[in-house]
Amino acid sequence: MSDELVEVQSDERTFARRIVTIVGGRGGVGKSTLAVSLSVYFAQLGKAVLLVDADLTGSNLHAQLGATAASVEATLTDSDAEKFQDAIVSTSVPGLMLLPAPHETPEAPTAFRASRKGKWLARIREQPFDLIVIVGGPGNGRFQVDLALASDLSVLVATPDPPAIESAYRFVRALFLRRLERALSEDRFRVPVYHRALSELGVLPSPLDLVRKLEKLDRPLAELAWSEAQRGHIGLVMNRVRLRADADLVASMAVLASRHYGILLEELGHVEEEEAVMLSLRRGSPLLVESPASKAGRSFERISRRILALVSARSERAPVPIPPERPTLYEGLGVVPSATEEEIRRATKRRKDIYGEASIAAHSIVSAEGRKAELVRLGEAHDTLLDPVRRRAYDLSTFPDDPPPERGVRVSQRPPVAVLEQRLLEQELLREIGPDTEFRGEILRKMRESIGLDIEEISRVSKISKTYLHAIEDERYEALPAEVYVRGFLVEFARMLGLEPTQVSKTYLQRLKRRTGQLDR
Repeated sequence: MSDELVEVQSDERTFARRIVTIVGGRGGVGKSTLAVSLSVYFAQLGKAVLLVDADLTGSNLHAQLGATAASVEATLTDSDAEKFQDAIVSTSVPGLMLLPAPHETPEAPTAFRASRKGKWLARIREQPFDLIVIVGGPGNGRFQVDLALASDLSVLVATPDPPAIESAYRFVRALFLRRLERALSEDRFRVPVYHRALSELGVLPSPLDLVRKLEKLDRPLAELAWSEAQRGHIGLVMNRVRLRADADLVASMAVLASRHYGILLEELGHVEEEEAVMLSLRRGSPLLVESPASKAGRSFERISRRILALVSARSERAPVPIPPERPTLYEGLGVVPSATEEEIRRATKRRKDIYGEASIAAHSIVSAEGRKAELVRLGEAHDTLLDPVRRRAYDLSTFPDDPPPERGVRVSQRPPVAVLEQRLLEQELLREIGPDTEFRGEILRKMRESIGLDIEEISRVSKISKTYLHAIEDERYEALPAEVYVRGFLVEFARMLGLEPTQVSKTYLQRLKRRTGQLDR
C-alpha cells in the first residue's frame, strides 16, 4: 500500500474516504473517548462514518457505544472482503458503524500479522464511508506507527503529566523514522549510511539531530530525511486538562517539536477534566449524545471541527531548507523581525516558561543542560533586541541583503488550522442563518468563532461582562439579569458579530421565555 497521503478532491462532499488515526504513546490518555466523540460528531453532520477499533490489547469502543462484547463477537479474523462486511456492526448513532477489534482472543488474528497488515489497511481504505476513524493501541510499535502512516491525519493524544508527554514525543520520533525507512526502501544504496548515523545517535534520535548527522555523511540523504520530516501531518490534543497551564501545553509542545524536531504539530486543542465524561462512560452513551453542552462536549466538538477542516483542505507545507543549528534571535523567540518591544517582552516570558524547570512540556525533549543553554540564548535575545543600538547592529549583520520591515508592520501569524476552522464555520453558518433563523447561544458562539473574536475582546469593546457573554452563549438563563438588560446585551453582541440586532434579540428572548416558562423577566 502506498504511503502517499490521499489528495483532497474539491467536491460537494466535504471529504471522501478520509482516514484519521487516533494514537498516543501511553495507554489511558483518552484515545477511545476522543475517537468516539469524533465519530459521533461527523455522523451528526450526516456523514457515513466507520469507527475502527485497532487496539489489539485493550479493545473497548463497543462499550462506549452501549454495546456488549457478545453483541460484537463477529470480529474480523482476516482481510477477506466478505468477512470485512460481516464484521462491521451498526451502533445506536445513525450513520455510525463500528469495526470491532478482537477482544477475547489470546492472539492477534491473521489480519493483523505483519505479512497481512498491508492488505488489511488497503481493505480499510476501500470501505464505502465518508470518514474512517481508527484507534490504535498504546506504544510506538510497528503496527501503531504504520496505522498512523496510512492515515490522512494522525491525532496524538496526551495528558498533562511527564510520562504521557515523554510517550508523545517518542511516538513522533518513531513515526519519522518509520516514514524515512519507507522512503529508503526505494534507495537501498543509502541504507548503510542511515544505519551508521542511527547507531551513532541512538535508537530513536531527534529528526533534526539525525538530519544534521546525515549532512556530514551524505547531503542528498540528509535532504531526503528533512523532506520526510516536513511531510508528516500530526495533530495534538491535550486531554484531562484541569489548569490553564495544562491547556497551554498544546502550544508549548508544538513550539518545542518545531524547534528541536523540525516537526509541525497542529494545535487541535484541549479537553477539560469533567465529571460528564465519566458519567457518559458509565452509562455507555457517547458524550456528544449524553451531554453535548458540557465543557468537554464543546471541546470535543471544536477539536472535531478542526480535524474536519484539516482533512478537507489538506494543504502541504511549503518546503524549507534545513535550518541552521543556531537560529536567529527572532526565531529563538518565535517572533518576526518587525516585532515591537512589547511583543519581544511577551515572547521572552513565554519561551522562558516553556524552558523553565517547572515546565513539563520540555520533559524528555530537552536535557537539563539544553534548557539552561536555551534560557541563556533567550536572555541574549531579550537584551539585544530591546536595545535599539544593538538591535540595529544585529539586523545589519543578520540581514545584510534583506533588511527586516519597519517595526509594527503586522504579519498574520494565525495558525493555519484556526483559519481552516473559521472557513468551515462560515460554510456551516451560511446554511444555518436566514430570515427565519431563531438565534440560540450555539449559533452566536459559532458566529463569534468564525470571525476570530474571543469573549475577552467583545467584553472589552462592548463593556458587557464576560460572565454574561458566556451565559448568553451557554444559554444559562439563570445567570442572566432582567430582560431589559439582556435585550441590550444581545443588540450590542449582534452588532459586533455583523448580525441583524432586532432579529437576534427577538428570537433569542422568545427562546428564553419558552425554555424558562416565563412571559416576563
